[in-house]
Amino acid sequence: MSLVIPSTDFIKEETHPSLDLFFEISKLKKEKNAIILAHYYQDSDIQDVADYIGDSLGLAQQAQKTSAEIIVFAGVHFMAETAKILNPGKKVVLPDLRAGCSLADSCPPDAFAAFKREHPGHTVISYINCSAEIKAMSDIICTSSNAAYVVDSVPVETPIIFAPDKNLGRYISKKTGRDMVFWNGTCMVHEIFSLEKIARLKARHPGAKLIAHPECEKPVLEQADFIGSTTGLLKYTINSNDSEFIVATETGILHQMAKASPEKTFIPAPPDNSCACNDCPHMKLNTLEKLYLCLKNEKPELILQEEIRKKAEVPILRMLEISKRHGL
Repeated sequence: MSLVIPSTDFIKEETHPSLDLFFEISKLKKEKNAIILAHYYQDSDIQDVADYIGDSLGLAQQAQKTSAEIIVFAGVHFMAETAKILNPGKKVVLPDLRAGCSLADSCPPDAFAAFKREHPGHTVISYINCSAEIKAMSDIICTSSNAAYVVDSVPVETPIIFAPDKNLGRYISKKTGRDMVFWNGTCMVHEIFSLEKIARLKARHPGAKLIAHPECEKPVLEQADFIGSTTGLLKYTINSNDSEFIVATETGILHQMAKASPEKTFIPAPPDNSCACNDCPHMKLNTLEKLYLCLKNEKPELILQEEIRKKAEVPILRMLEISKRHGL
């Protein structure tokens, strides 16, 4: 296993209701030379206290260049693992160790190793939403921001395995014209959007643009006016002359969209259940209180086996170099 899970009893520690968590977190960051990296899908309070908010590519880039001694990662396991892979000498902590990822969990290392053996001679491109063990078995890592560039970097005569997200893989295959072998994985958040409910929303908001993350299923992507990474969706809403958007991704990004364009309207695309919007239950396990306790106690700490870390670092650095080359 790549993840060492120490005692989490401290999570049960209670903070006094009068405690100003924003102030305390700010003070602790200075005292401990710590940085808070947060994904767009975190609660708005966490986004507001973070030093950097971004998608997986931006977070990896920030993790690579930070001079902080402690990285507090407000996200999920694979994101914190990426930070540790790039910073073996720094302490990486995360607010809640239970914050996993359905997509990463859909690709067990033993099963993926067998899958690779069935397809010898293939270059393995793995979406960053995977475990450190899967990264260690990969040739290049990608994110939704740079996946097309990563695929194009592989010689056309070289066959490709794309893992673990088949929806993103199929979208990139169509975009680049490359045939690829897909691992059968999906994200629980992006695969349950209801096309019927989205159609009803569009009927009520005929001027709204449907924007979608490429992890969404093909029928949703076929109806979308724009498809892009989380950062790509945010930039689109900022630069667009349109004033109303139906957003098919995790709802956390709406906080940044509303902050950047307060005069515009953002409507979360509904899932195929009784909920009005689509939250990632893993992302939402992190809270401002847990973040404060995590920083205060400097645990739970994420620790990787050095052999896995070194192997996983190689494809991540390849990705970062490709991104840099293309100005991402």
